Amino acid sequence: MSPWLVHYVPIVTTVLTIPFAFEIFARYRHHPERLHLLWWALGVFTYGIGTLTESLTTLIGWREPVFRSWYISGALLGGAPLAQGTVYLLLSRRVAHCLTGILLSFVTVAAIAVILSPIDYTRVETHRLTGRVFEWTWVRTFSPFVNMYAVIFLIGGAILSAVRFTGDPATRHRVWANVLIAAGAILPGIGGMATRVGYTEVLYVTELVGLLLMWSGYRMSVVPRRRTASRLPLTTPGSP
Repeated sequence: MSPWLVHYVPIVTTVLTIPFAFEIFARYRHHPERLHLLWWALGVFTYGIGTLTESLTTLIGWREPVFRSWYISGALLGGAPLAQGTVYLLLSRRVAHCLTGILLSFVTVAAIAVILSPIDYTRVETHRLTGRVFEWTWVRTFSPFVNMYAVIFLIGGAILSAVRFTGDPATRHRVWANVLIAAGAILPGIGGMATRVGYTEVLYVTELVGLLLMWSGYRMSVVPRRRTASRLPLTTPGSP
């Protein structure tokens, strides 16, 4: 099977993750106490690793190390670090540390299973990645738990933040910022579900659109708060 035009979309996505990750990390360096920024930068970086493996599959064909890297970086880490950033933003540092330990332990066990599982080469397609090639089919049961974690904290956190900002006209732009972030986080999840039934190309498109929405939302969220007549402070709880 030759690669279709849509198979080249991850190359664009990978290129865009580089400046996005550096932008967040640069902000973290100016505010090292804001650990959520570090996690978000790591999340965008792993997002880019996942799309890089997709790009390599398009350019050089299916390779087992690339496939296993794709599954770990995409199915297991696609939204988890971004969600963990929201955990550090919204919850206490102690609770965030505990959830980090649980998440990392779970992902480590899942990654070991991904690395050790034999491959059914009769299911391999030259330019398409799918978890259906695992002979240990139970390996695929790990990713829904990680995805649910991401949904709860990344998407749920964005929605909660949007609700919190609705009452103040000076932070109304952050409502829309969090709407964009939530929408951007939902799209790759939809693409991931399509991948599970064999439509990997849907994932490639939703990853690109999702990244653009999250980047737009992040940019909008860091706009300084406008001064009001009551001289409210320029920072708010939960501000990036």
